[in-house]
Amino acid sequence: MFIGHFGVAFGSKKLVPAVSLGTLILAAQLLDLVWPILLLLGVEHVRIDPGNTAYTPLEFYDYPITHSLLLVLIWSLLFAGIYYGIKRYPRGAFVAGCAVLSHWVLDFLVHRPDLPIFPWGRTYAGLGLWNSIPATVIVEWTIFITGVVLYAVATRPLDRTGRYALWALVAFLVVTALASMLSPPPPDVNAIAYTALLLWLLVPCGYWIDRHRKPIHH
Repeated sequence: MFIGHFGVAFGSKKLVPAVSLGTLILAAQLLDLVWPILLLLGVEHVRIDPGNTAYTPLEFYDYPITHSLLLVLIWSLLFAGIYYGIKRYPRGAFVAGCAVLSHWVLDFLVHRPDLPIFPWGRTYAGLGLWNSIPATVIVEWTIFITGVVLYAVATRPLDRTGRYALWALVAFLVVTALASMLSPPPPDVNAIAYTALLLWLLVPCGYWIDRHRKPIHH
């Protein structure tokens, strides 16, 4: 899943207006932000296997640090703890931690059973929604659109940047998601990793957008 995770980040702003969109993007995408680093270091591995599922040509066969349920729970607690230590905002820490955990939950929906429960075990989970392109598109885009709408109604632009930068980011995510879905398989694993590293640029983008928008308090 790709833009579905961003849907969670956008939508979470409705729950915690004081938390920046940049922080929420960092939380919701944390696992996939760390994953390419571990790929390049040779700690985790992925295989290009066209036909592995209908939606993606990638076989995720070794990613226990970033995507095993036990360690994701630890990632979530660490993120929440660090956020609380910096901001002293319990509700924000809780929602941010849940956003980290939501990544595994959404991946559980779409992945075939390749998500490890324990980093050292052989028990795997996944409902395999990626085996159906229409079902994947419906679920992922519904989450994304819902999240964007929630963010748009929970905040208002302070200036032109706040108005147009938001929709520029949304458009970029839509185009990226479509390109990912329609493009041929990547040439090699390094291309996957370096492309995924570009997601880090969207974190400061989220902070920038949020500084130009104001939460609407009811």
